[in-house]
Amino acid sequence: MYLLKLNNKIFRYTQIYLDKVLKEFDLSSGSYPYLLILKDKDGINQNRISEELGYDKAMTTRTLAKLINIGYLDRIKDDDDYRANKIYLTDKGKEVCVKILGKVHELVQLITTDLNEEEKVTTIDSLNKILCNIKKIKII
Repeated sequence: MYLLKLNNKIFRYTQIYLDKVLKEFDLSSGSYPYLLILKDKDGINQNRISEELGYDKAMTTRTLAKLINIGYLDRIKDDDDYRANKIYLTDKGKEVCVKILGKVHELVQLITTDLNEEEKVTTIDSLNKILCNIKKIKII
């Protein structure tokens, strides 16, 4: 029980922090992951983005529309599948990704300041095991 409570608090404080520091880019803790997915997988379709992030398709459509309006993304019809759209980072989107990663790395430094390298590795390994276990439950 305490693990879930602790996890929820960490998640919430992380959201609050990121919402504050990403505001200057017109982004939030919920919208920046879309840009980071495309940083590594530019040109994937909307459905794939939803799957990668674990968000429903309606949420993805709304968030992508906002990011397109801001000028961070372009939506282009897929030549192979007329029902699908491929999403690409614009130059402005690529530039902001660098800044976002800087803010995220700053946060990671702040929240792990009292941990040595071994503790960081152990924490990440443990969280990955927990994530794998929850995925096996088939709730998503």
